[in-house]
Amino acid sequence: MAFLGRAVRRVVRPPLSPLSRTTAWSYSSEPTKEKSVPYDKTLKQEDGASSGPTKPLPRSADVVVIGGGSLGCQTIYHLAKMGMTNVVLLERDRLTAGTTWHTAGLLWQLRPSDVEVELLAHTRNVISKDLEEETGLHTGWIQNGGLFIASNKQRLDEYKRLMSLGKVYGIESHVLSPAETKDLYPLMNVDDLYGTLYVPKDGTMDPAGTCTTLTRAATARGATVIENCPVTGIQVQTDDFGMKRVKAVETPHGTIETPCLVNCAGVWATKLGEMAGVKVPLIAMHHAYVVTERIEGIQNMPNVRDHDASVYLRLQGDALSVGGYEHNPIFWDEVSDKFAFSLFDLDWDVFMQHIEGAINRVPVLEQTGIKSTVCGPESFTADHKPLMGEAPEVRGFYLGCGFNSAGMMLGGGCGRELAHWIIHGRPEKDMYGYDIRRFHNSLTDNTRWIRQRSHESYAKNYSVVTPPVCR
Repeated sequence: MAFLGRAVRRVVRPPLSPLSRTTAWSYSSEPTKEKSVPYDKTLKQEDGASSGPTKPLPRSADVVVIGGGSLGCQTIYHLAKMGMTNVVLLERDRLTAGTTWHTAGLLWQLRPSDVEVELLAHTRNVISKDLEEETGLHTGWIQNGGLFIASNKQRLDEYKRLMSLGKVYGIESHVLSPAETKDLYPLMNVDDLYGTLYVPKDGTMDPAGTCTTLTRAATARGATVIENCPVTGIQVQTDDFGMKRVKAVETPHGTIETPCLVNCAGVWATKLGEMAGVKVPLIAMHHAYVVTERIEGIQNMPNVRDHDASVYLRLQGDALSVGGYEHNPIFWDEVSDKFAFSLFDLDWDVFMQHIEGAINRVPVLEQTGIKSTVCGPESFTADHKPLMGEAPEVRGFYLGCGFNSAGMMLGGGCGRELAHWIIHGRPEKDMYGYDIRRFHNSLTDNTRWIRQRSHESYAKNYSVVTPPVCR
């Protein structure tokens, strides 16, 4: 198809399958080749992790946050903002390495959970207002709005429930008819629409700008951010009551004594947990999107999420990023410690299912080439909810990982809750749905269950959320 055009022929060697071809459901896949890519979204030193730590390691800290992605940066920012200044963030490479740097950065304010709506609202406030007021720096926030697509009455009813929940929290949203949707988004095909939900104050975050500004604000309050410093071990001691507790964090450049660490290592969180005897039930998968060439008239359009087609369209200047959740995602079985600012080759047999939905929704894409592909690692969990809170096996070992490709938009709210959890011994909100203790230890150690349920949750991420039935 012309949508694939010359750009796809540049990036894909084998011939592409026709859009009508279906792919087999499987729980495993051979890993595709990893490829290194130039990283130019932030100012990074070219010598990377080989240059050694960017700052001397302190001998001790009240809290050590491990991982310089969205959650790590948000957590240390909120810890510092709540008054904890003797806190350290360790990043094995550079800030945003691994997963955060290539995230789409979408922020949708409406979710089917009141707690999640509150968490998202806090993220939006931090990114769009608080950080700029504190540092004078722009995080890269773009408020271009969000549009949910309903192709049937059941989906529109779901969106109306979201709108009702949003009204409680003062989130502006509007149900639009197909004609009104066409006026808002002229390039959209509305012939098969039942209606849409428009949220004007949704938007897009810039991962590099956000994390840089978060750490700038945290260090201004006394926190320490150290890059190029991988963690090689975690010391655990047993107290007089037989309880295991965090004692210190080991690196090639020294040891930091601490009673508390926060595992924000993303897809590497499982390996970090193993160092302390903590089970971290998440799985790594490939998650992808493609960036189109320039599209005339797409400027300033809202981001689009078409749940029934399992596709999203993110505005990227004068182009679109196209992605979604496939029915047959690829596992990353051999998680590499050297994987930082790298990507996988895109498997078109898996990704092609998004193309048809995207072209149907915005027909001009059929005549638009693909400029680049982005396929990187993301961490997913058995119930598509993050892993947070203190691990039951080791006191002082906190989790902030497994965010199922939502780490940017949930980062602010969850970072604040983690900080409150550490300082006060409990979160401020009802975080049971995210608490690691929701899983029995017989499940956290069951690799087959974690793998299959995570696969199922990924594939069903865009399913209709129906309210509980009261009897």
